[in-house]
Amino acid sequence: MEYLNQVLLHEKTRIGADLEAWQAYTGSEGLENALKNVDSIITIIKEAGLRGLGGSGFPTYRKWEAIATQKNVKEKYLICNGNEDEPGTFKDSILLEETPHQLIEGAMITALATGVNRIIFYTNPDLSDAITAMKIAIKQWEESELYFKVSDYIKQPLTFSILPTSGHYIGGEETAAIETVEGKFPFPRRKPPFPARYGVHGYPTLINNIETLCNISHILKNGVKWYQDLGIGSALGTKIYSLSGDILNPGVYELPMGISLSDLINEYGGGMLVDKKFKAVFTGGPSNTILTAKDLDVSLDFDSVAERRSSLGTGAMIVISEGTGIVKRVAEYVNFFAHSSCGQCPSCKTGTYYIAMLLNKIDTGQGRCSDLDALINLCEILPNSGRCALINGAVKVLESSLYHFMPEYEQSLNG
Repeated sequence: MEYLNQVLLHEKTRIGADLEAWQAYTGSEGLENALKNVDSIITIIKEAGLRGLGGSGFPTYRKWEAIATQKNVKEKYLICNGNEDEPGTFKDSILLEETPHQLIEGAMITALATGVNRIIFYTNPDLSDAITAMKIAIKQWEESELYFKVSDYIKQPLTFSILPTSGHYIGGEETAAIETVEGKFPFPRRKPPFPARYGVHGYPTLINNIETLCNISHILKNGVKWYQDLGIGSALGTKIYSLSGDILNPGVYELPMGISLSDLINEYGGGMLVDKKFKAVFTGGPSNTILTAKDLDVSLDFDSVAERRSSLGTGAMIVISEGTGIVKRVAEYVNFFAHSSCGQCPSCKTGTYYIAMLLNKIDTGQGRCSDLDALINLCEILPNSGRCALINGAVKVLESSLYHFMPEYEQSLNG
């Protein structure tokens, strides 16, 4: 894979599990600065404008405040979410394997700011190299002076653990992650109560994505303005994109927040495969609204993409070319969601199965007008009918494909 040297994926941060090399590069200045002025950490993160980079774009400081304001609590948990099981998403595995120390340092700064004392690195079980790197890196930190300084400040031992996820896509949902930590099947919980109030074993629990946490030490080291200036225009910071599909240079790219979709695909992705023309892109993985050629000018930041009825999501960008059957591709993704449903909510389990069945009928030339009508009706009935967003993701990709490519569906019908 090819990388653009920026902040999180800069060549000097990709040093693997070598704490001495990491500290020679950064001096652990982020953590040192945090220790000097703990009461200002959340304010700095707020002013920097850091948002959740695992999909939601929720302001990071607001999650932190909800944990920090709870005093005299015996335990507080931080789950560093690296489940990453959605098709087209492969950024967190790079961060875990090649830059474990910036993640651990970011998690320790989070502990200072919120009073968290139990840090869990929640990773996909297939990432054996990343898990090995994290084990080595954690051991080095546990023997460091800074580790003991953090533990002294929070007035209890700071514990690290690595927990391989269940291997289920749904395990990345925050309450399902809590269930997994408790040793249960990853059934998402009803909310409220929210994890910040009632999480792992009933204790306050903070869940942040790996990429979000990797930014923390750099912000504390270099300052608010430095982070803000990394973005383009009103967009702040950077974003890591997992770029794949019908392009010449697929890979992981860290780019300024606010770069255009066209530049991502053509300048960094090398453009379309030879003799291929752009058709569409699944933004943020297959659980979001499709963007088409008229959207190539969109700035890739949370608000601009939302204005196009889509989402940055995890930063996965799956590019497809003319000649790719949209019905077949959407059927493949909905099949994924159907198999990934935990079965707890009947509307999700039966709904995704029924959508997949109808799509497969239409794709194979066996569908009728009544099947297409049924798909349209399901788009109205199913949203927000489950405990988590899985059913919404399946509906979004279906609904947007119907909106943009209805003629393809109609041409595939058999009466």
